[in-house]
Amino acid sequence: MGRVVRVGLIQARHEVPGEEPVKVHKERAIEKHLRLIDEAHERGAQVVCLQEVFYGPYFCAEQKPKWYEATEPIPDGPTIRLMQEKARATGMVMIVPIYEMDGTGVYYNTAAVIDADGRYVGKYRKSHIPQVQAGPDPETGFWEKYYFRPGNLGYPVFTTAVGKIGVYICYDRHFPEGARALGLGGAEIVFNPSATVAGLSKYLWKLEQPAHAVANGYFVGAINRVGMESPWNMGDFYGESYLCDPRGQMVAVGSPDRDEVVIGDANLDLIREVRETWQFFRDRRPETYQALTAL
Repeated sequence: MGRVVRVGLIQARHEVPGEEPVKVHKERAIEKHLRLIDEAHERGAQVVCLQEVFYGPYFCAEQKPKWYEATEPIPDGPTIRLMQEKARATGMVMIVPIYEMDGTGVYYNTAAVIDADGRYVGKYRKSHIPQVQAGPDPETGFWEKYYFRPGNLGYPVFTTAVGKIGVYICYDRHFPEGARALGLGGAEIVFNPSATVAGLSKYLWKLEQPAHAVANGYFVGAINRVGMESPWNMGDFYGESYLCDPRGQMVAVGSPDRDEVVIGDANLDLIREVRETWQFFRDRRPETYQALTAL
């Protein structure tokens, strides 16, 4: 059957109204996700990825310093320490996206990678930070630049018990350059934890990332939260988290509206088979691409 990895993708609704204290948001969201992580383990997942800034609402719908309270250091903050314990207890590799504060007080949208033995492997910081108008009202939008500095760690690939893992976060998925860098770095599964709504980008959801999988010969696990979040009601987070293979075929797809652990099997031996059929890396001509970084 090959080298098969069972992948778990967790999508969830955040039900706490935005007016509640940050502490309440974190406690309720972590409690829910711990239950879903246990479900992933019970269903045989060997690696599990949570959604973007999983322990709260998508607070970028407003600009309030209140949400700075959600930041934690990585790996020494309480949430990552808790997830290290969970990884040790379940034997699962975990990708845990949180709101990071670095040692100098700068904030990033970050995902920590934890190995199956609970060891902290490393982190990826979201590289592309949007400032997007979300609807007809010019006063509404997704104000990520208010909260996050662009990532400065490049596009690392992490060696784990289940293979080589790359991470791309939400808006990053619109940029093929980083996706290619992850492939060249040896990634076998690339996870993209997201918070994306139907009215803005749904038509791209199952187009761009399967294309990254095909162009680079790896699996992609795309995760999106579900439901409306009050009081902003900026749009419907439509779920439909999925795992796709290096041919761009869907292995598993989640529902549009339910808390769910989406489970799919990734046969990593398929990566070599696809890359030997389509020799995209062999036929690259990087000497002709210099203008891409000059413009």
